[in-house]
Amino acid sequence: MRRQGPAPAREYEDDMTYTLGGVTRKLTTCLIALSVLLGLAACDTAGLTSGTRSGKAQVALLVPAGSADSNVAFLAQNLTNAAKLAAADLEGVTIDLRVYDTAGDASVAAQVARQAVADGADVIVGPLFAEAANAAGNAVRGSGISVMSFSNNTDVAGGNVFVLGATFDNTARRMMGYARSRGLSRVMVVNGETTAETIGRDAIVRAAHDNGMTVVGSASFAMSQEGVIAAAPQIVATAQSTGADALFLTSNTDTALPIVTQLLPEQGLTPDTIQYIGLTRWDVPASALSLPGVQRGWFALPDTKALSRFSARYTEVYGAAPHTIAGLGYDGVAAVGALIKTGSGLSPQALTQARGFAGASGAFRFLQNGSNQRALSVATIENNAVRVLDPAPTGFGQAGS
Repeated sequence: MRRQGPAPAREYEDDMTYTLGGVTRKLTTCLIALSVLLGLAACDTAGLTSGTRSGKAQVALLVPAGSADSNVAFLAQNLTNAAKLAAADLEGVTIDLRVYDTAGDASVAAQVARQAVADGADVIVGPLFAEAANAAGNAVRGSGISVMSFSNNTDVAGGNVFVLGATFDNTARRMMGYARSRGLSRVMVVNGETTAETIGRDAIVRAAHDNGMTVVGSASFAMSQEGVIAAAPQIVATAQSTGADALFLTSNTDTALPIVTQLLPEQGLTPDTIQYIGLTRWDVPASALSLPGVQRGWFALPDTKALSRFSARYTEVYGAAPHTIAGLGYDGVAAVGALIKTGSGLSPQALTQARGFAGASGAFRFLQNGSNQRALSVATIENNAVRVLDPAPTGFGQAGS
């Protein structure tokens, strides 16, 4: 059961880093953009009841449009644009989309969530940050209204709150399943000493156990160049002495990954002797593709073909490419439309129908605990270019999903 009251002020990565106007900020949403494709369909809805008007739904979109941080306000506009695009693309369903400004504040999010319900909302899509999502969920809990937050912080998921953002657990399960299918069985985990990377480490350990693999060792380092340099010899020694055949790294290209993947091979732990695996995307920014240490490493991607179609559609309408997480706005609204079209309600039980939804970045579904599962590809970098090793499954119940 999700806790009452404010969630811990812990915004973490999948904790995507984004940079706009020279300012870098961490968001609690995903390191990869995941959105719903035109014509999204919901399946396996038998037995679910409908609590909305036939063919219609009033959707409250909660975004931090009035945030004092111009970068967050820009992101809010992208989420709104994508949500409007989803509403316009749906056929056979009328979406009354009403935008409410949270200003990026949890108390405001709670207030506007209550206002949205009073205005007749059937469902809430948003807000962005975890604390705001928790506040909004608590504010409308007694109304039976579902909240689909853009957050990836599973601490606030559960009850009537769902998170749309990509989660560490989802990525770790996908990568560990692929590793096992390729004959790997002995994993070492290396993480920076931050909240985000510690959470990532724990997700990797769970995924290893779930896939019948052995975590033979782990190591951490202070999040600085000096910290990595000091820890590198012991990381190499542990990997070699334990017979690890997979080295799972939690850092991303904007933090410690470049120096970690440089130092470890220089000290004898090369990709020829152990498989490097990442919990984050290694292909962003594009300049990361030229890093020597990430060559031949494995990492997860969304369905790139589907995501390209969404991006092209958004650019066509708005004249600019979408922010990397704009698709989450599309996800929420399109999922609502799909459920309404099939005659399902928008209760938590309806949202967790088993087959999920087909999205612009691949299939996704909500889980009973309020988290989500998203279909991911496994990719590598060869000669400074991305190569997909195992495409994202198109639905669930398939190998690798």
